[in-house]
Amino acid sequence: MKIGLKQYQNLLINYLKPQKWRVAKFAFTLLASIGLQIINPQILRYFIDTAVAGNSGQNLFLAALLFIGVAIMTQIISIAATYYGENVAWTATNALRADLVEHCLTLDLSFYKLSTPGELLERVDGDVQTLSQFLSKFTIHILGNFLLMLGVIVVLFAEDWRAGLAIALFVLIGLFTLISLRSIAVPHWRNYRQISADFFGFVGEQIAGMEDIRANGAKNYVMHRFGQILQRWLPVFHKARFTSTILWGTTNGIFTLGIAIALGLGAYLWSKNIITIGTVYLLYYYTTLLSEPIEQIRDQFEDLQQAEASIYRIQALFQVKPEITKGGEKQLPHGAFSVTFENLSFSYNDRGAENEDLVLQNISFNLPRGHILGLLGRTGSGKSSLARLLLRLYDPRSGSICLGGLPINQLPLTDLPKFVGLVTQDVQLFQTTVRNNLTFFDRNISDERIYKTLEILGLSPWLHSLPQGLDTNLGPDSSGLSAGQAQLLAFSRVFLKDPGLVILDEASSRLDPITEKLIEKAVDKLLIERTGIIIAHRLSTVQRANQILILEQGQIIEYGQREELIQNPDSLFTQLLKNNSAELLV
Repeated sequence: MKIGLKQYQNLLINYLKPQKWRVAKFAFTLLASIGLQIINPQILRYFIDTAVAGNSGQNLFLAALLFIGVAIMTQIISIAATYYGENVAWTATNALRADLVEHCLTLDLSFYKLSTPGELLERVDGDVQTLSQFLSKFTIHILGNFLLMLGVIVVLFAEDWRAGLAIALFVLIGLFTLISLRSIAVPHWRNYRQISADFFGFVGEQIAGMEDIRANGAKNYVMHRFGQILQRWLPVFHKARFTSTILWGTTNGIFTLGIAIALGLGAYLWSKNIITIGTVYLLYYYTTLLSEPIEQIRDQFEDLQQAEASIYRIQALFQVKPEITKGGEKQLPHGAFSVTFENLSFSYNDRGAENEDLVLQNISFNLPRGHILGLLGRTGSGKSSLARLLLRLYDPRSGSICLGGLPINQLPLTDLPKFVGLVTQDVQLFQTTVRNNLTFFDRNISDERIYKTLEILGLSPWLHSLPQGLDTNLGPDSSGLSAGQAQLLAFSRVFLKDPGLVILDEASSRLDPITEKLIEKAVDKLLIERTGIIIAHRLSTVQRANQILILEQGQIIEYGQREELIQNPDSLFTQLLKNNSAELLV
């Protein structure tokens, strides 16, 4: 895939259009700066010709003052142009970064299983940062310098058509050469960015697993992997820098050729008495003035190569589309609702065709509204996968799910979290206040409701111990929060959301007996007038269930009303109860 000028143009238009007034200010200051840079050599030419002619010293003094004044004004306006350019560029790339984050939030969970957090961080921040640096200089150095070169050529044509033609040819040859060579480093910079993403993904993974790494003595393995990535990284960087060096050498050669052309042509025209010595210096000055734009354009082409590699990766990320549709517009009523699975099969590998790939096979059951399903099975039997399907984190390969008699894919995808509450054994706390951790930034939930919920769950003493109450910032390891208290906070989230269906996925498996009793009381209140699914290893946690469903390798091996299964001596559930064989489900 080759990035064309049209794609750069579309990128600039999309993110610069909302800033049209800032862009207008920038354009004005940029054009004023270019105009002053072209005017000042004319003052020098007048100064030299006046001095050679032996005219009044007062005129020379005024010319010198005017030159200094224009030079100072040029610098001031250039600073203003740089300020506006940087401001516009950062605003544009921040909008791009926000669009990338928003896009990532819409992607399926299957995408995140194939990408490490560090790699995504490098794409959202690292690639956009590279693009930001390019955009912040593009309009100033490339666009501005192209305009400067065009202005110089026009002025030289006005002085003498031969001078204008010679310098125009020099500029065209130089630019054509630079543009022709600009793509040679793109693949190497793209490889460099990919290895950079791999590196940050590796570092993020190791930091997240630091406790396990140290506890199991895996330091040597981590350092070995670290060294392997660095060994891959350095040669790719050398190749990218070497190919960029070709541009540097080419630019110096072009600049030397331009000076030679200017001096040779100036000497010839002066010897023929066609131009004055001041005009000779003007020709030389304009040629050297062109050297800075060419030099900066060369630098920006190097940045362009890196930016192009980043654009490849940014576009590739934008091209990843969620496979899960947004759903329809049908609405669930508030309160408990029924749950129906019909001949459902599911696999995390959607491209697989073999039954061995199926995590769930031909699952069918009907849970009436207000009833509770106890879902049992060994680890890996598909219990948690069933819960994920109810939130449409994934779609089934075949079969259907109905909530309240409505197909789940006809309900708005964004509404499902409002109606389905999930509590797992892993609680994620965020670096924000207690209030935001409980409400997920829903400002419609009042503090009074939060206090009442925490009181029900026995968390009021903990809350009162915090220095700023609900405004205290939490994090993964802050405020002395125990695992049990964190689990109770997860229950508080569901209480506050007030869903019609509650799914408890091993929610009390890591708790001590005292905290578990608190949870059991909370669960009793939580399931009042709600439909519930309790996923558990331990039989004691499903005593409140109306129905029992036992999974084995993704298939239903027993399903029925709990009381009927208890009365059936041949049922697996009855045998487990008699033997108290919780270990059979582990």
